[in-house]
Amino acid sequence: MHFEPKPIDDAFSKSTYHLYLKYIDNGKRFFTQSDINQLNAYETQLDDQALAGTFEFFNLSVDLQDKALNKTQAWYQEVLAKPINFNADASLQGDGEKLSWAKDDAELRQRWVNWMKYEVLTRITDEQQIQDKPDFKGEKKSFDQLEADARTKVLEVYDRLFKRLRKMDRNRRLEGYLNSMASVFDPHTNYFSPSEKENFDIQMSGKLEGIGARLQSDGEKTTVTEIVAGGPAWSQGDLQAKDVILKVTQGDATESDDIMGWEIDDVVGKIRGPKGTKVTLSVQKPDGQVKSITITRDVVIMEEGLAKSLILRANETEGKIGYIYLPKFYADFTADGVTSCAADVEKEVAKLKNENVAGIILDLRNNGGGSLRDVVQMSGLFIENGPIVQVKSRSRKPEIMEDYDNRVQWGGPMIVMVNGFSASASEILAAALQDYDRAVIVGSTRSYGKGTVQRFFDLDNATGDNSVKPLGQMKLTVQKFYRITGKTTQLDGVTPDIVLPDVYNLLDMGERENDYPLPSTQIDPVPFQQSAYHIADIKN
Repeated sequence: MHFEPKPIDDAFSKSTYHLYLKYIDNGKRFFTQSDINQLNAYETQLDDQALAGTFEFFNLSVDLQDKALNKTQAWYQEVLAKPINFNADASLQGDGEKLSWAKDDAELRQRWVNWMKYEVLTRITDEQQIQDKPDFKGEKKSFDQLEADARTKVLEVYDRLFKRLRKMDRNRRLEGYLNSMASVFDPHTNYFSPSEKENFDIQMSGKLEGIGARLQSDGEKTTVTEIVAGGPAWSQGDLQAKDVILKVTQGDATESDDIMGWEIDDVVGKIRGPKGTKVTLSVQKPDGQVKSITITRDVVIMEEGLAKSLILRANETEGKIGYIYLPKFYADFTADGVTSCAADVEKEVAKLKNENVAGIILDLRNNGGGSLRDVVQMSGLFIENGPIVQVKSRSRKPEIMEDYDNRVQWGGPMIVMVNGFSASASEILAAALQDYDRAVIVGSTRSYGKGTVQRFFDLDNATGDNSVKPLGQMKLTVQKFYRITGKTTQLDGVTPDIVLPDVYNLLDMGERENDYPLPSTQIDPVPFQQSAYHIADIKN
């Protein structure tokens, strides 16, 4: 069902193999050439194992990873256990693609020695720069003191990292292997475990069903960092930031889950739940008191991800400019349909019109896209009606997605801001308003360059064996979208009318930097026109 399916053959196997190696050891810091020689024997066999449902290669890779964790942890702990000598010259290559695999354990260990030196020295120089500032008022420490402090901090960071790596069970590692296969088709075809799909839906809709608390884990304790205003925990009132969660009890159950040492995703999975159900948290307050707090779950709207507006003005006498910030094209596709970015932006436009703004800036910087439905509706806020984007499946004629609403909610001057992380739906809107000569596009040299459409497929529908469910879902690239001019944003992105200097102009980034992106192609244009507002004279 993929837009450009590939045969499952030896070439597919080689591509999967090399993507998987990048996934498990991109920096070439865990495996030696001897390990790679063992794995290389399977380079052209992964297609056969996939079709047969066997996992010899994957099992070997897991075994080698576990052995690598044991020896490399011993190495960095040994290096950080005593003062480091910085008098000898040393070099460090941080880009794994520029490195060969270490020929043996001695060479690999030296890489870890140099890496620890770099980590410690970086922290020392940072602290020295702080101490050298004229307004520094703290205790100035000697180099030896700074070195000892830095080693302690680096040790803590790497111990936490290795603890997380060791807690990765077989299923989580298998997700990486399966995604290496899926990503051979294109960068946006991926496998999602049930918990990952749940998180994706939350990001997409801007809402969840839970208690409305943000959590943070240090590898042992799970701490509440923030209570979401208006959420169930906020309404109940007892749970507060800095509370440490010790146990979680579901509903009227008599047994609790002791969540000390759990991964944060596992803790969140226990606390989230359907609207109307109850969860009891045993928490330790900052003063040491332990308290049980029962909260009834409800729908929580993540306000920070929703559209917002404000008014800009140079001074009290200058005209007012409306500014709308849209971090993503969110939408709730459930029956309730609680959130819609198109509806929210329409409300913000109405607010700004009531304030008699002279123009509107729509900020789509760092907006990675989202709902195709909402981008079509939102684009229609600024023109009378007409085509917005063309969407083409593999073997069908392009479908023209149009705005059928004759209303123009904003008919005045307009700027759309983009950067190198503006992707997908952001590029559709920017491209449409640019093609209609409706808005000035301002930003980085070009936008991200994602011109593909994905759809989720529930893998539970592929089997009647309930013992293995839930299996998760596949996100497949099934379509490409095109501008109304017939051109594509795939790889090419949207080129702004006015390029503003920023750091992204200097970086190699975007869709073209991914492995196996779909190519840039072109189809026939469709007729389009609008008379709400033209910026051609301004640009000329």
